[in-house]
Amino acid sequence: MKLTEYAEYDGLGLAELVRSGQVSVRELTQTALEAIHALNPQLNAVIETFDESPDNPDGQGSGPFQGVPFLIKDVVLHCEGRKCEMGSRLAKGLVAPHDTDLMKRFRAAGFVTLGRTAVPEMAFNVATESLLTGPSRNPWDTTRMTGGSSGGAAAAVAAGMVPIAHANDGGGSTRIPAACCGLVGLKPTRGRTPIGPDAADGLNGLGIEHVVTRSVRDCAAVLDATEGPGCGDPYQIPRPQRPYQDEVGTARNPLKIAYTATSFSGDKVDPEMAESLKKTAVTCAALGHHVEEAQPVIHYDAFFDATMKIWCANIASWIDQLVALTGRTASSDYLESATLACYDYGKSLTAGDLLEAFAVMNQISRTVAPFFDQYDLLLTPTTGLLTQPIGTYNANAPGWTAQDWGEKIFSFGAFTPLFNMTGQPAISLPLQMSASGLPIGHQFVAPFGREDLLFRLAGQLEQELPWIGRKPACGLWTMEE
Repeated sequence: MKLTEYAEYDGLGLAELVRSGQVSVRELTQTALEAIHALNPQLNAVIETFDESPDNPDGQGSGPFQGVPFLIKDVVLHCEGRKCEMGSRLAKGLVAPHDTDLMKRFRAAGFVTLGRTAVPEMAFNVATESLLTGPSRNPWDTTRMTGGSSGGAAAAVAAGMVPIAHANDGGGSTRIPAACCGLVGLKPTRGRTPIGPDAADGLNGLGIEHVVTRSVRDCAAVLDATEGPGCGDPYQIPRPQRPYQDEVGTARNPLKIAYTATSFSGDKVDPEMAESLKKTAVTCAALGHHVEEAQPVIHYDAFFDATMKIWCANIASWIDQLVALTGRTASSDYLESATLACYDYGKSLTAGDLLEAFAVMNQISRTVAPFFDQYDLLLTPTTGLLTQPIGTYNANAPGWTAQDWGEKIFSFGAFTPLFNMTGQPAISLPLQMSASGLPIGHQFVAPFGREDLLFRLAGQLEQELPWIGRKPACGLWTMEE
């Protein structure tokens, strides 16, 4: 299979070639590895490849993605016998002793895992530029960041190395890289996909796992293959009434959509981002949906304070565990400046501080939920700014405090973290392009448990504002055979 031919298929398309006998799993695997080795020197998206022993090399499993090349993000999800270093020198060389529940489901879906993708340290950055692995670069402009924390995954998929890659989202970490790299990125409802067995939930409910893809149908089909609680999971949310893949593009009734380009924090939104959002709102109205300007109102300072407490307490816990496992120290020898500041802040928190943060989480969720009794969906920019130059969000610059670092990164991802706190599903779609040729992602948010509404509209917009024909400057499509 030629590289340019391989790049023209999404995940389901490649799986159909395998099922029909037009290509073997081995051939597909070798083609994907060739693509990774050809492009990764320019992008630094993949930090390790499993060339000699890919996981699930024969594409075993009865799921829809038999033989499809796949990459896993280097944080949260564990693959037995593979490294999981969390983008940190503190965790360098650590090997996972077992699969997480979601990894087992990826394997059962038929994916062939070929390697690990880059992440920022402890996944707490809107750019993927750790000291451990160096900066990942955006296929649309290699001087620009990929977004974070699933930035390596997004760059790999956008460049055509693989059609689908694992991602997770604790404040925008799936949606932000999807927006920066021109992909589909869904944050599912809290409890929709399993995180166990090592944790009850991600970031005390802020975090959730899924993938980044180039097509809406791949995003839906992966969720069909992986959704549902794991054994012992704390959340048992309503299951979908029918496959999500069947929902794609079937918005049978007009939806009531609110839209806003005003950030919840009051941070500046690039005028080009705001103007592009109006174009998408007009398109939604032209499709027959009722669209009006509105947004939920929250106490942002309380929200930000609670989010930082939850994140930093978790970072402190992870670092203490890594120190115990490795014998290394929680110091600048092994941790970046911003991470150390968050560690120190997390260690200073009391049980009472965390209980207060969880109380705010409850209050914010109950403030936002009634808004979605009035509207089916909320449309926002995914990010407040266009994709920024590499180095803009330097976590190792001296002098960071936890507060300053949080404000810095949240000003870029101004629209995403609220819905990690409420647990609602949200999707970023690559609906527009900037005048300078960079992707612009727009976020749609649905009521708790209503991914079906997101897929119905996303499929419509994929047809109305197709992005599949856009090709990044650094990708398989521009390579000579």
